[in-house]
Amino acid sequence: MQGKTTLWLPGCDHAGISTQNVVENMLWRREQKTRHDLGRPKFVETVWEWKEEYHTKINTVLRRMGGSFDWTREAFTMNKDFAAAVTETFVRLHEEGIIYRANRLVNWCTKLNTSLSNLEVSNKELTGRTLLDVPGYEKKVEFGVIVHFKYAIEGTDEHIEVATTRIETMLGDTGVAVHPEDDRYKHLVGKNAVHPFIEGRLMPIVADTYVEKDFGTGAVKITPAHDPNDFDLGKRHNLKFINILTDDGKMNENAGSYVGQKRFDVRYTIQEDLKKAGLYVDKKDNPMSVPLCEKSKDIIEPLLKPQWWMNMKDMAADALNAVTSGEIKIMPESSEKSYIRWMSNINDWCLSRQLWWGHQAPMYFAEIYGEDGDEADGKLWFAGRTQEDAEVKARKALPGKNFKLRRDEDVLDTWFSSGLWPFATMGWPNKTHDLETLFPTSVLETGWDIIPFWVARMIMFSIKLTGKIPFTEVYCHSLIRDSDGRKMSKSLGNVIDPQDVIEGIALEDLHKKLLVGNLAPVEVQKATKYQKSAFPDGIPQCGTDALRFALVSYTTGGGDIAFDIKVIHGYRKFCNKIYQATKFVLGKLDADFVPQKVGGSTGKESLAEKWILHKLTTAARDVNQSLGEREFMRSTSYIYQYWLNQLCDVFIENSKAILQDGTAEEKRSAQDTLYTALEGGLTMIHPYMPFLTEELWQRLPRRPEDKTPSIVLAKYPVYDAKLDDPKSEEAYELVLNISKGIRSLMAEYSLKDEGKVFVATTDATAHTTASAQQQSIKSLSGKGVTSIEILPVSAARPAGCVIFSVSSSAAVLLHVKGRVDIEAEITKASKKAEATKKGIEKQQKILNDEGYKEKVSKELQEVEKNKLRDLESELKGFEETIGQFENLKLEG
Repeated sequence: MQGKTTLWLPGCDHAGISTQNVVENMLWRREQKTRHDLGRPKFVETVWEWKEEYHTKINTVLRRMGGSFDWTREAFTMNKDFAAAVTETFVRLHEEGIIYRANRLVNWCTKLNTSLSNLEVSNKELTGRTLLDVPGYEKKVEFGVIVHFKYAIEGTDEHIEVATTRIETMLGDTGVAVHPEDDRYKHLVGKNAVHPFIEGRLMPIVADTYVEKDFGTGAVKITPAHDPNDFDLGKRHNLKFINILTDDGKMNENAGSYVGQKRFDVRYTIQEDLKKAGLYVDKKDNPMSVPLCEKSKDIIEPLLKPQWWMNMKDMAADALNAVTSGEIKIMPESSEKSYIRWMSNINDWCLSRQLWWGHQAPMYFAEIYGEDGDEADGKLWFAGRTQEDAEVKARKALPGKNFKLRRDEDVLDTWFSSGLWPFATMGWPNKTHDLETLFPTSVLETGWDIIPFWVARMIMFSIKLTGKIPFTEVYCHSLIRDSDGRKMSKSLGNVIDPQDVIEGIALEDLHKKLLVGNLAPVEVQKATKYQKSAFPDGIPQCGTDALRFALVSYTTGGGDIAFDIKVIHGYRKFCNKIYQATKFVLGKLDADFVPQKVGGSTGKESLAEKWILHKLTTAARDVNQSLGEREFMRSTSYIYQYWLNQLCDVFIENSKAILQDGTAEEKRSAQDTLYTALEGGLTMIHPYMPFLTEELWQRLPRRPEDKTPSIVLAKYPVYDAKLDDPKSEEAYELVLNISKGIRSLMAEYSLKDEGKVFVATTDATAHTTASAQQQSIKSLSGKGVTSIEILPVSAARPAGCVIFSVSSSAAVLLHVKGRVDIEAEITKASKKAEATKKGIEKQQKILNDEGYKEKVSKELQEVEKNKLRDLESELKGFEETIGQFENLKLEG
């Protein structure tokens, strides 16, 4: 609409973990089968089928939401061209040594059977003993305690006491650490502790300054293969790394007699066994943080796994500099701070995921005939854009060796491919017209919660692979929560389908939709309960335009917003107001009406017309400024005020009298102004309400030589200095305030007809305006007013009237004598005055409290001061009313 070449590129990533999890759950519920029953090719084929179905649903919603996408460029991270970009990136970075193989502890989800990055793990803080639900366990599991027990010292009668919050991991213990200066244990350093349950396992007692000698017993059990801190200790002291868990969370052959048992069942049985062995000491409450898988809510296990890792140090430094230098601006400021904090403390990225759905790592292991190769050894792995490419590298590295290549079965983290989005969608690594002309992009609009997942990685990859930043601005929108302030979650049943808001849906049908997905029966029950409380009458039909306008009006940048269907339904009524206003204007245009070639002032406009054209141009100025400053909520406020308070409630109402009783010239001028005001209003609100405005705009007669086919390409309103007329605005505001004062007095004294009104002015300018606009004042004052008289500047106040002060230059007087009960009005006003006095005293007490001044922010104090000023103004009004009626009594 501003005449610029604009691309909004649609598409989806493949959501590796989430999608595979959903399809696996679906398979089990429908057929009681696992992915292993199907095999990898058939399972991946099943995922593609599911993807096509839900991809279509997603795109349908995006189309119905009115997004201005270029669907010819739609991208998907698993498509052939995108997959080629992923392979190119991985191979290139492996060749540079940025991607490497390492056997390290990873965050392992036993439910999903895959490793996770730190970002995909959430930490649940516990203050003490807590029972938690864990997938795969019927009973809740105990956390938030620390168990103390003893190890016997080889060849002595001594014991050493240690403690742990994960007692089952003692089956993987390979050492005990003490502080080198701890006199209690100096004589034990170099000796061995004996494992009570694993025959023949001796555990060296080592000295290390990592141990805090004054914390706990001063002795720390070491489980190098299952704890990040112990991993480092194990490396320093050359301890054994013994993994005791299978990938699905059961004890393996290294766990002795516990083999085959589930990890948290062992948590309980091993405590009983320690008691029987006389080695159990105590169990105490212990505040702790429990790591949870974001997707499955399973308890994360640190497991030792050879994986592909990416060195982040240099790439992160470049990406950090792009933001701190101002080359990329992240809004709001809180999101930028989050980005800087994350990038300043970044760790290497674990890329491997033990899934079947995703981009298979383009890495090939050389199995040398007659030799046992170590998969943790990166030297036997070869990157290749194709297997042939990898084979060439392997032959060069392994001269004279007979081998066969086997591709790594792991796939890559979804965010690895998503991080290439800005340029891979444009054709990279090939040189394309799109890449040359449309990259870098301008603005990324996203949620603040995925800054480290996505935003940071796009910036890193883009700078590294293209030498350019991917965009110059990142705008982070708010997150929608439900009406109770909770994050939307399928398990809570509080996820709102936009189509249900657009079309409306009965409560019973909302319940039925819960049964279609993969929710467990207990979750369905919980979700049904929420739906009953949130939508007792279902969701009313609101339409796309009302939904869009409501969402933009909520958008403050960052933070969270509570979803309220009443607000959206209220904007549907606003849409109806726009429709009715357009219908009225079109009905008042002659059949052969041709608008002026250029909208604007003709010099023949009435005061009301000058006023609305002034409001149109200032609204255009304010809206454009708000959009430029990304103040979206503020922009909706300006548009709403223009349409409702200025165009519909004032100008259209005022124009009715002119169109009915005015001269031919006045009528034509009013028609031109109505057309310009309506056209400007429709184009201004079009980005917010695309469907309604397109429909109504198409009904407007075109200006001469205007061949614009759609409002999408119509010129967006901009500020026009020639229409900016503050003098006319001031004059007409006086007219509006006078009419408002008349309506207020008529309502206050319940007069519905035969209203006799006088307008008193204190200066010549106000008198001239009121006199010239007498007909407009009457038109805007309502049908109950039968006469309006503009009094001379120096005229005395008419008898039998109550007064309403409009401004310092005008007042309205309504004749009420003989039409109201004066004593009753005095009593009513006196009661209101007394109640207001009490409110003032209460407010003064709050503001004068010294503690209040210290504890409350200046902004909030100012709000409270404004409340006091409003109450004082109200009291003054009530006292004036009482005085007026006392005077009426004196008049006899």
